[in-house]
Amino acid sequence: MKNWLYRLEYKYGRKAIPNLMMTVVIGMALVYVADLLNPTINLAGYLYLSRDALLRGQVWRLFTFIFLPPQSTPVFIVLSLYFYYWIGGSLESTWGSFRFNMYYLFGVIGAIISCLITGSADNYFLNMSLFFAFAVLYPDMQVLLFFFIPIKVKWLALLDAVLFLFSFITGSWPVRIAIVMSLVNFFLFFGPDFIKRIGNDSKYWRSRAQFRRNNRR
Repeated sequence: MKNWLYRLEYKYGRKAIPNLMMTVVIGMALVYVADLLNPTINLAGYLYLSRDALLRGQVWRLFTFIFLPPQSTPVFIVLSLYFYYWIGGSLESTWGSFRFNMYYLFGVIGAIISCLITGSADNYFLNMSLFFAFAVLYPDMQVLLFFFIPIKVKWLALLDAVLFLFSFITGSWPVRIAIVMSLVNFFLFFGPDFIKRIGNDSKYWRSRAQFRRNNRR
């Protein structure tokens, strides 16, 4: 995967969109404000991924769904948009614009495939995949839970992973498909390293076990 990304970046790196997450967050904010000022328009209703709408020729939904804002209170939305911008900007500063673009693109493709299978999709799981990548790269960074409880990002990610697993076990098949497809980008980028680490740990513990058996003889 890394070698493939290197080759793509060498050829197409200049075409990457810089500050991609800022663009996405600004789009979310504009959609939210538009629907807040004039709820009868229901702009968000024209943006989310719908298989039926795509089949009717509304192909803009293939990318406009990324601009859907969270459905919550204004304060929570402001915090969510800031959080999205923060983790997206952090990933881009670590990987560079091209690799972050590719990670986000794979997440978008996963959401589209999920929509084609199940009938609809939004950007919730896509945005969560950004958080999981952030947690892998910055596991010990602390955030303030409920504004005053310091907690490391890795523990929040573990909690979200447990919630994902619970939703996968108890949810319907459309929910399960949405979860699996939303994590395609995460496994493409981090899966090989996890597999390699598991293999190295397995060799280490086998070697230790063999060493102990030899000493007992």
